[in-house]
Amino acid sequence: MLDFTAIDFETANKYANSACSLAAVTMNDDACVKEGYTLIKPPFMVFSPDNIRIHGITPEQVAHKQKFDALWPSIRPHIDGRIIVAHYAVFDTRVLRSLLQYYHLEMPDISYACTVEISRKVWPELANHKLDTVAHFLGYQFRHHQALDDAKACAMIVCEAAKKVHAASMNDLLATLGLHLKQF
Repeated sequence: MLDFTAIDFETANKYANSACSLAAVTMNDDACVKEGYTLIKPPFMVFSPDNIRIHGITPEQVAHKQKFDALWPSIRPHIDGRIIVAHYAVFDTRVLRSLLQYYHLEMPDISYACTVEISRKVWPELANHKLDTVAHFLGYQFRHHQALDDAKACAMIVCEAAKKVHAASMNDLLATLGLHLKQF
């Protein structure tokens, strides 16, 4: 069974611990069984104009939101012990790791896979493997850099890749593609 959680962070600036939004989409086979989205108040309220231009989240929108450490108890049960996926997973796992270290929170037991790597193996003919390119190729319309839409697009890529290569599980998908799960 395809059993995983797709995540996406948006950040306020170039620093990994500056997350200002997080979305997660939990999948069982090709069905979404849970989804969530939250704005996050970064530890330092410094927003890069470039980041605001990309995702549209402003300091005013998060000024009265909770910081990550207050949100972690409700987030952790949805990813602990699970496989997480993200598009360019090195970014999202770096953000998560940075937040956990900054707030001195216990690391969850997770492994992860990257949908950029998966899409490169399954659809090598694409000009690039950016999230919007792959999603458009698969006929999926979404608002890029909106965390929940990005997480849904990421989940859809995994499901479509598994269908294409006839994989029944995440481990089966990765093995078929010559990839492997990474430990967080």
